[in-house]
Amino acid sequence: MILQQTGTRRFKAYTSKHLDELLRRAGLDDEERLKVRAVATVLPFRTNAYVVDELIDWSAAPDDPIYRLVFPQADMLPAADVARLADLLKAEAPNAEVQAEANRVRAQLNPHPAGQKELNVPRIGDEPVPGMQHKYPETVLVFPKQGQTCHAYCTYCFRWAQFVGDADLKFASDDVGRMVDYISRHPEVTSVLITGGDAMIMGEPVLRRYVEPLLELEQLESIRIGTKSLAYWPQRFTGDPDADDTLRLFERVVAAGKNLAFMAHFTHPRELEPPQVSAAVERIIGTGATIRTQAPLIRSINDDPAVWTSMWRRQLRMGMVPYYLFVERDTGPQDYFAVPLARAYEVFRDAYASVSGLCRTVRGPSMSATPGKVCVDGVMEVAGQQVFVLHFIQARDPSLVGRPFFARYDPEAVWLTDLRPAFGERFPFDPSGAALPS
Repeated sequence: MILQQTGTRRFKAYTSKHLDELLRRAGLDDEERLKVRAVATVLPFRTNAYVVDELIDWSAAPDDPIYRLVFPQADMLPAADVARLADLLKAEAPNAEVQAEANRVRAQLNPHPAGQKELNVPRIGDEPVPGMQHKYPETVLVFPKQGQTCHAYCTYCFRWAQFVGDADLKFASDDVGRMVDYISRHPEVTSVLITGGDAMIMGEPVLRRYVEPLLELEQLESIRIGTKSLAYWPQRFTGDPDADDTLRLFERVVAAGKNLAFMAHFTHPRELEPPQVSAAVERIIGTGATIRTQAPLIRSINDDPAVWTSMWRRQLRMGMVPYYLFVERDTGPQDYFAVPLARAYEVFRDAYASVSGLCRTVRGPSMSATPGKVCVDGVMEVAGQQVFVLHFIQARDPSLVGRPFFARYDPEAVWLTDLRPAFGERFPFDPSGAALPS
């Protein structure tokens, strides 16, 4: 176990070494536990005592949504792959042999979706800048080396490849000077997103190393921090030894004239219930920061309009701003978690219709695909054909932003690459007419 002193309560992390013990608590038999352990050789597992003790309803496990949110499931990967890995574990095969098979399975799971290894690479001259992505003209993502883990891992996470110990699959850097140099050379950049992993896994002194130099860049309008910490370890802002220093850092960002947007991931209403969460939210908002909430639509966890209605209403009462409902990314165990786009639209529509105007800041369902963020606006009949109506919220090509386009209705489609143009031979973002990249 990894122990860290955090005020009156110590942070206790559980990793794959503790998985079998926790699976027993969920009532899984020997064969089921072996299959789950096999899946955990491919996909990362990490949780903590707060999630285990405060959020999971063990009487409902393994069907409890929070349990499913953090624990691997035996059928998340193809049965043949799970069987091969389970046989290796049962035979106590050498770790190198197990890892070789796990790596083979990982390679089939599209570890870097949306062309992020090829299309987002920032460069100074001919040299790539590691640990950064220049995703859209005005937006740069920063991956601090010290922030490439989380308080707990979500089973659906599209950044799972960051956590499996393979350097070739990671984005990470601690070269702050190079980060600032790159942004300075690109005056079109007005927003920086510090992400990971989870930026709030870092202590205040390390976080400050990345944040303070950004305050000197007049071109920057906003600094965003992507985090699941409010759901998985709210004590980060209330009881941790550097909680007060972290909040003072937030205040300095706001005082410097930057919009500090705290991008909080909440996947299920239960994550909002503990009193520690309300206390942490109040303290963060008190610094002048804005908390915007987002999460993907995940089958078996939150694929119900009532779940989203409950979340958005409670978030609004707590002072947060509902921001995005995402479509599950085309990576990892997508087939296991994905909800068809037609159903995703229905869930969003019904939840959206059940909240007040102040909650209707939320956008979705949104796909973060190769050409940009694509929103499914609805299903309708146009020229005698049933179609999806879509538009770009954000795009690599700014001229596409806000432009509606149409795709043939497909009740089974779960991602942009499953869709085909409704009118003409190509989508507006695909002038070549070639097949869409995955």
